[in-house]
Amino acid sequence: MTLTAAHISPIVALVAGVLILLMPRFLNFIVAIYLIVAGLAGLGVFKMLKF
Repeated sequence: MTLTAAHISPIVALVAGVLILLMPRFLNFIVAIYLIVAGLAGLGVFKMLKF
């Protein structure tokens, strides 16, 4: 399976959801990290880095 930008967002969302369930105190950090990763994926940064 090849990971593309289309695969990264759902994977990050799944990991963030699990972390929020396990550690609700870190909600702000998890949301911030998710938004940064989703923004970078949307801009195509991961395609430029050959991920």
